[in-house]
Amino acid sequence: MCGIVGYTGPRDAGPILLEGLRHLEYRGYDSAGIALVADDGELFVEKRAGKLANLRSALNGRTPHAGIGLAHTRWATHGRPDDRNAHPHVDCSGAITVVHNGIIENFRELRDGLVARGHVLVSETDTEALAHLVEEAYAGDLAAAVRSALGAAHGAYAIAVMHRAEPDRLVGSRMNVPLVVGIGEGETFLASDVAAILEHTNRVIFLEEGDLADLRPWGVTVTGPDGGPRERPVSRIDWTPEAAEKGGYAHFMLKEIHEQPQALRQCISGRVRRDGRIRVEELGPVAPRLAALSRVELVACGTAYHASLVGAAALQAWTGLPARATVGSEFRYSPPPLDPTTLVIAVSQSGETADTIAPTRYAREQGCPIVAVTNTVGSAITREAEAVLFLQAGPEIAVAASKTFTTQVATLVMLAAAIARERGSLGVEEETALGRSLLALPAAAQRALDLSVGVAGMAGRYAGSRGFMFVGRGTTFPTALEGALKLKEISYVHAEGYPAGELKHGPISLLDADCPLVAVATRSTVYDKLISNVMEGRARDARVIAVASEGDEQIGRFADDVVLVPDTHEILGAVLAIVPLQLFAYGVALARGTDVDQPRNLAKSVTVE
Repeated sequence: MCGIVGYTGPRDAGPILLEGLRHLEYRGYDSAGIALVADDGELFVEKRAGKLANLRSALNGRTPHAGIGLAHTRWATHGRPDDRNAHPHVDCSGAITVVHNGIIENFRELRDGLVARGHVLVSETDTEALAHLVEEAYAGDLAAAVRSALGAAHGAYAIAVMHRAEPDRLVGSRMNVPLVVGIGEGETFLASDVAAILEHTNRVIFLEEGDLADLRPWGVTVTGPDGGPRERPVSRIDWTPEAAEKGGYAHFMLKEIHEQPQALRQCISGRVRRDGRIRVEELGPVAPRLAALSRVELVACGTAYHASLVGAAALQAWTGLPARATVGSEFRYSPPPLDPTTLVIAVSQSGETADTIAPTRYAREQGCPIVAVTNTVGSAITREAEAVLFLQAGPEIAVAASKTFTTQVATLVMLAAAIARERGSLGVEEETALGRSLLALPAAAQRALDLSVGVAGMAGRYAGSRGFMFVGRGTTFPTALEGALKLKEISYVHAEGYPAGELKHGPISLLDADCPLVAVATRSTVYDKLISNVMEGRARDARVIAVASEGDEQIGRFADDVVLVPDTHEILGAVLAIVPLQLFAYGVALARGTDVDQPRNLAKSVTVE
């Protein structure tokens, strides 16, 4: 999604802002811009469509010295991605500058009213209306003007505003879109993501819904929509700027694929004891309500939805309760009957996914106990939940998720086991067998990486294929979905994930020598059924790529290429089987010359509908 960086302090703002934008490139964007109040009081604005390099070229070293400024990367919603629609936007007087993430739902009504009152709007965006609303309300106090303008706006936003008449003051506010304040020594920062400011400070304030932050170099004041003060704690971020750098890898995605063993180790640590007993202390706030549950609903989008399919299978198998995973955007507008006996588990890497947050909020209003699973401390989803389980995967910069998928699966499996144990439906022997498999998982993930060393090269042989069909059965089906998604996201090759038994009901018509079949054929209770389905595809001349468990001595008879992964508990198979499929997608993308870390049209965190 769009990125915001703001600075006020004694240093030159321009280089700080541009470097902050560089740290936000992973979020996905189609234009970039910067605004500065120069030392002579003049407002300087430059913006360009395309990559950040285009903005840097346009600036060409002519950025004026300034102690305050705003910068932005835009992912287009209203208006095409061109120079005119890029942020920042300026009011009629040329004194007020605004950048904005999100969507102002009543922007047409606002624009029509502004035009009728004599304002001249030059872009197609919803954001520009905010600049002119602030202009109308401004009477010497920027915070009061922003508060007034936002009172007329409906929708989701993170907004940052400055006025050249107040050359040391930034004002930011959020509603359903993330915004953080950074506290430095004699300087303050505003950003949509901690990554943008982490090299300058690890002390941040995560703003909450409706907060308005008034930043000066010496500090920040947080108030509500009514102007009343709000107390917000200062948090310390415990990962370093280096954690968000490539560390010698060609791409962030490749680095993050190789970080999965360590991410899993951090995820599991403290939740599984040495004897294999599973203890999820974070579940405490909802523990008294678990005995009365009648069913479980998991809500998620994209990769998190695929992980939730595994979580739902584990919950249903171990608790005996009906458990279902639903895409957030579908759950939101056609919710099932909900009541206080329905546990809702919301899964979101960023914790800011609009299509997950809205149904979670609705479920909370119906009295449902809410558990959130996220990677982001201070994110919006954590404020909707009674209990929160953090993935502890560390920063994930590439747009295509890798380590957050594997840690989501591991976290949901531990959560399912903990709920089943609390309800008395998971025996000690079954719990400890699972726990020992979890403890062995980081080393097994490293083994999967070692066994997959030739996968990227193998992928080059398939890069010219017309499309791919990924299949699995049971708990390997979510892995097929995720493998297909990874390939689509970063290589722009069409790929579909299907339950293998469904091939004969239509999709098999697509298979031929130009459409390979990728089978997730790790050890499972339905392995033999899956192999039968693979043979159906092979009979249609489709080349077969199989991911199988070590020790499988027959898979080579059914596949053209085989990648082995360590054997593990069946419910954890997705964690290991996805590793070679991530590397396969990476290899195809390399062979096709696409942008691995920033695929076209995609954003890391989707904070609008």
